[in-house]
Amino acid sequence: MSGIYIHIPFCKQACHYCDFHFSTSLKKKDEMVLALAKEIEMRKTSSSFQLPTSSSEIIETIYFGGGTPSILEISDLKLLIDTVYSNYKVVENPEITVEANPDDLIANVLSSRAQSRDFYEEYRSLGINRLSIGIQSFFEDDLKMMNRAHNSEEAKKCLELATQYFDNISIDLIYGIPNMSSEKWLQNIETALSFNIPHISSYALTVEPKTALHKFIQKGIIPQPDDEVAQEHFQILVDKLTENDFIHYELSNFGKENYFSKNNSSYWLGKKYIGIGPSAHSYDGEKRSWNVSNNSLYLKSIQENKLPSEFEILSKTDRYNEYVMTGLRTIWGISLDRIENEFGTTYLDYLNQQAAKYIEDHLLFVDENILRTTQRGKFLSDGIASDLFLLNLE
Repeated sequence: MSGIYIHIPFCKQACHYCDFHFSTSLKKKDEMVLALAKEIEMRKTSSSFQLPTSSSEIIETIYFGGGTPSILEISDLKLLIDTVYSNYKVVENPEITVEANPDDLIANVLSSRAQSRDFYEEYRSLGINRLSIGIQSFFEDDLKMMNRAHNSEEAKKCLELATQYFDNISIDLIYGIPNMSSEKWLQNIETALSFNIPHISSYALTVEPKTALHKFIQKGIIPQPDDEVAQEHFQILVDKLTENDFIHYELSNFGKENYFSKNNSSYWLGKKYIGIGPSAHSYDGEKRSWNVSNNSLYLKSIQENKLPSEFEILSKTDRYNEYVMTGLRTIWGISLDRIENEFGTTYLDYLNQQAAKYIEDHLLFVDENILRTTQRGKFLSDGIASDLFLLNLE
């Protein structure tokens, strides 16, 4: 099974913490949609990077990310979904996800009512069956600090509407925000739970270079996020969601049973995927490609019938390191049998040697020959994984 990720590189405004690739100018939106559709076609016929066309390789997920995919018209989404279906084999009921901002969903609903048609029904008619909504916080001061395009009222209103039409909804929440108390963070979680959302993705606020947030912290306008506060918030999140029957299946992701993100799980499980659009990545099990992170250069390349990408062939050590990183972040852990069978005894011996101190400190444990993080080790999994990496000796 494989997936297709389609990057929509537009946003109405820039969030202060975001370092993803996007443009706040929508002038080239229509041109970009046509280019995305063309790249979907080109990826199938490209000899340098394509999915095998055997019956075993079919598309299981289609994911619209960004950027802000919810700024697209229904006709834009239809064109891109139809193009996938006309060029690839797709499972009977694929998971089709659209990332959305609350303000877009509210505006689209109001617009559809004015035109006597139902926006959410149109989404569903395209086969879209999962929404990933960027709430981030239900508090006005947090949203203003992050420069989100929506307000607190819209965050709640969009969930009231969306849950009437979709049962498979994920929301994003951010913790570790400066001046956010543990009580306030708990209120955020409880508000989310009140809407019976079956999936929550939650991330610590990170300060990326060259973002507005980074500049504000340097100038002393906003305090530096506190790692200890973030760790406390993380534990509150884990405890509260576990109490409410969520499964903590990946470091930042919590889902009710049967509501894990199939798209994101495919990345962590090492499945193949195609990335469409500026800055998007693709992976076929042996090599990874990435598109240019520039809208104009991307459009120019597609118009010239050239894939706007570079690729690298992953070494055995690269693949080992990636498996260690993704494995430790998930409930599936790192299979020691797989390490030995796929990478060899040298890699297995190294992993066991590096993991020993973390096992002794009760941050890692081995069960049925699977290496996993303990509850205490979960928050530290990325740091632990980096210590288990092997330098590229090839």
